[in-house]
Amino acid sequence: MLDVTLIQETPIPLAARFSCRAGELLALVGPSGAGKSTVLRAIAGLSRVREARVVVGDECWQDSGHGTWIVPSARTVGMVFQNYALFPHLNVVDNVAEAVHRLPRVERRERALQALQTVGLAGLELRRATQLSGGQMQRVALARALVREPRVLLLDEPFAAVDQMTRERLYEELAVLRTGLKIPVVLVTHSLHEAHLLADRMVVLRHGKTLQEGAPDDVLSRPNSVEVARLVGFANLFESPVLASDTANGHLWVAWGGTELALPTRRAMPVGSAAAWGISAGDVVVVKATRAVGESAAIALTLERAAALGDSVHLTLRTTVGAERVRAVVTKRFFERAGIEPGGPVAVELPRDRMVVF
Repeated sequence: MLDVTLIQETPIPLAARFSCRAGELLALVGPSGAGKSTVLRAIAGLSRVREARVVVGDECWQDSGHGTWIVPSARTVGMVFQNYALFPHLNVVDNVAEAVHRLPRVERRERALQALQTVGLAGLELRRATQLSGGQMQRVALARALVREPRVLLLDEPFAAVDQMTRERLYEELAVLRTGLKIPVVLVTHSLHEAHLLADRMVVLRHGKTLQEGAPDDVLSRPNSVEVARLVGFANLFESPVLASDTANGHLWVAWGGTELALPTRRAMPVGSAAAWGISAGDVVVVKATRAVGESAAIALTLERAAALGDSVHLTLRTTVGAERVRAVVTKRFFERAGIEPGGPVAVELPRDRMVVF
């Protein structure tokens, strides 16, 4: 288990708290300047944070409250940098062996060869780093991180420098590789798609502060604040005037798009105040005719725009009153069979159990 608490006001503000279990991959996501790479460097000991506690299993690497500080060279960390940081004058096996340079020469080479085999680079041991493709360099960097037999693996935007096809292949290789790793893995990425594909859990950071932590599906579909919703690209965010509160039944009635909606919350709000709420585009149900189903709210809208992206069609819909815009995603097959045309009527259901009230 990796437990991290990092707090400081300057020079880079931090208020990050999270944990990562052995065998788990945790993704740190957030905009540029969110402090993601600084957090990794603090775990590795490359940046010293004023108030910090970094514990791996039964080892405390830093505890500012008790004056504990383990130097970077004594922390069994494997780290893969965005630019790989390979030595251009060394061949592949020597690049990997350099990570365990304190071991006897024969043992260094044996461990380096084993690490290269683990990442699928057996046979390229004598090739120079400058002769490798981007994907091969990434795997050399990963082998160099693993050769130390680390207690924590840190990945700082490891796929940013490769093309999309190589990136997809490396995703698969990492997914297979990590099934055999029994250590915490922390991945820094700008890509929500990448985090969703690879991570067991994700942490949303902004200005160095942990805003939300949880399973990717939960964070992306149920952000805990408007701020997180915007950071994760939550498509539908609204502010609606409150008409009534029914806290006993968990309803908050609001006016939206010419109709009344019952939002799922037991939080009482004054009539006339504004309630912030939303629903992800993937949770909006598009139907062929206006109808109510179960606990869902059905609303007649107008199709404003349809954009085909792969096998999906992304719809922008507009209410007839208030000009509220709703974004939804349907399959291309459904879109073609439904015969929906721009400017034509469309009905949607907003499942109450998928609405989020902030």
